[in-house]
Amino acid sequence: MSDSVETKSKTDYLRDVTSQLKEMRHYAQTNTETLSSHWLAFDAGEYKDPEFAGRIDALLNKQGTLLDDLDAAIQDIEIAINHSEQEK
Repeated sequence: MSDSVETKSKTDYLRDVTSQLKEMRHYAQTNTETLSSHWLAFDAGEYKDPEFAGRIDALLNKQGTLLDDLDAAIQDIEIAINHSEQEK
């Protein structure tokens, strides 16, 4: 007896990936907002500490780059999905 496994089309797979990337982007945005509030507390707020402010600022920059890269990947995949659908 053989089990047949249904394989998704490339377009369906791309839709799944896009959905997952959008979810990741949502959480990345939430993390950015959390880092921003901590940065404010260390930079100009009640817990002034230039060292921690600098370290969190570096994390914010990396998180911002991640957000930009996620947006670019989502956009590119959505374009590929649209091209694939137009070819049908």
